[in-house]
Amino acid sequence: MPDVKYAPAPVEPPPSYEITATGPPNTLVAKAPVARPPLPLDLPVLSSIRDRRVILASASPRRRQLLAQMGLTKISIIPSTVPEAFPKTLSPFEYVLQTALQKAMTVYSAQIDNPEGEPALVIAADTVVVSPRGKILEKPRHEADHISMLKELRDSLPHKVYTAVVVMAPLSSARDPGYALESTVEETTVKFSSDVSDELILSYVRTREGADKAGGYGIQGIGAILVDRIEGTFDNVVGLPLRPTLALIEKVLRNDENLIDEFAEGEEDQ
Repeated sequence: MPDVKYAPAPVEPPPSYEITATGPPNTLVAKAPVARPPLPLDLPVLSSIRDRRVILASASPRRRQLLAQMGLTKISIIPSTVPEAFPKTLSPFEYVLQTALQKAMTVYSAQIDNPEGEPALVIAADTVVVSPRGKILEKPRHEADHISMLKELRDSLPHKVYTAVVVMAPLSSARDPGYALESTVEETTVKFSSDVSDELILSYVRTREGADKAGGYGIQGIGAILVDRIEGTFDNVVGLPLRPTLALIEKVLRNDENLIDEFAEGEEDQ
């Protein structure tokens, strides 16, 4: 019997069909697949707070989106209103950590006696971009400052991005100080491409994408076109390193001996 050659199976699944009301009788039209978000991470530590009051002490939509990727979608956005006035003479590590701690403590203190109930968790973060000379870069003040900032990052050695994350939770016990707190500072090295032209920088600046961002660019958007490589995690540059944040949540909630155990027991009883 001769060898039979088969065509390879299609990579994409076959389209689904439905009869349209507007087309001719018995006309079948391919229906575009509906994009569905992935299921949330099935972890006891996240399940124990998924339906409870979780506060993000930041107005950043990017941080909210990153937490949603972990399955924390029911989040209250309550940014801190206290000015960030720490001196730039602090090391970048200390500066970003103190700023995130201030955000977390301010929001936690204001919300602990809220009529809606105390928060199960408060998450705060702060991100800074640091030039190779060790200067903490602010948001650009105007277009000329924005252009100068990006040219400096292009023409210099790799720069650093630091994100501090602070997670707080009230304790059900009477242990002082009445809350658990954990923090971390993560570092990523970013190198702009030396091939980025002045024309491209000007064009990017005029998109306005980086106008509200420290360092003047957003790596998760069009700003990626400026970047040659990074060393470290991408989400840290975006503004919230997910794996360290999850580790902090686990540490904080395990400081309250009862919360996760009670949830696990409730699951077993169902």
